[in-house]
Order: sequence, then C-alpha cells, then structure tokens
Amino acid sequence: MTNEFEETVEPEQETPAPAPGPADAQPEVAGASREGGEGDLARQLAERTADLQRLQAEYVNYKRRVDRDREAQRLNATAAVLVSFLPVLDDIGRARDHGELEGGFKAVADSLVQATSAHGLEPFGAPGDVFDPMLHEALMHRLDADAPEGEPTVDAIMQVGYRIGDKVLRPARVSVVEHDDTPVAEADEDASQPATE
Repeated sequence: MTNEFEETVEPEQETPAPAPGPADAQPEVAGASREGGEGDLARQLAERTADLQRLQAEYVNYKRRVDRDREAQRLNATAAVLVSFLPVLDDIGRARDHGELEGGFKAVADSLVQATSAHGLEPFGAPGDVFDPMLHEALMHRLDADAPEGEPTVDAIMQVGYRIGDKVLRPARVSVVEHDDTPVAEADEDASQPATE
C-alpha cells in the first residue's frame, strides 16, 4: 500500500508546489529550506525572535505602568482621606501646646496620630530648617544680623506641614529669618548723619 501524500525529494530537482491544504500550515518555514536555504530560515528565526522580544518588552513595560498607576491611585486615595484629618490634627497640636491634652482625650488624640502615621502621614517643619519654597509657605520674613549666614532659615512654625512620602499634602506655614548683610559701619553712619545736621 502506497501513501498518496508521501513525496520523494531528490536533492538536485525542484519539487512541484503541493496543493494547498491543512498539511501546508506553515508554507514559509517549510518552503524556506527548499527555496532560499538555511539563510532564509535563519533570517525568519531572527525576525520571530525579535518580534517575541519586542512583545515581551512591551508586556513588561505595560505591567510596570499598570503597577505604577495602581500605586499612584492608592496613594491619592489615602491622601484624600488623610487631608480631611489635618484640621483635627491641628486642633490636637494646639491643645498639646496649651497643656489641655489630658486624660481620655489624650489617649484618643494619641491613637489618631498613630493611625494617621501608620498610613504614611508625616508632619514636617521645625525652627532652624533651611527654607524650601516647595515645603514651606513663608508668612513673614525678617532680616537679623544674628541669623546664620547663607540661605534663609525657618524662624518659627505657624502651622505644621504634612506629607506622604514625597507628596506634600500641605506646606508648613512659617516665619523666615535671613542674615542681614548690611555692614554695621554703614548703619552707624546712617544713624550719625541726621544727628550732625
């Protein structure tokens, strides 16, 4: 019994193209060795490998974007909730500064501060910090000869700032002091001139 689909191929003869059908599912790969030799097969393999690598890189980038977006949405949702607690935390801070934080109210206040800290809320702003307009909102500015030279510094905190990670929820409202560069000799001359007139 002979097989109708079996073909014998002699190395030096071209075989006629088989009739289209299910046996011819990969015509490029099957015909590559007959038509162009191993060079075409290697080229096709390299193209398919490059396509696969591109698809894999696109998938990895897509997954990173989705993870980054998911984390940003989580952070924004947490920030939106914590912003509503800032006035309460301000009141707790004022009560603590005036010595009115006692008894059961102190325990509730401490629990609230711990709960917000557990979600990443951090207070910032302290006297002596270098003034940073990205973190601080200057409500007052003054010059002082006794202030440290260089950049302006925070002199007093009017309202504490809060952030989650790198995201500032509210800047610290501060008073800023800057070193007075006016020489003392000039100040003395200005003071003495009206007296001599």
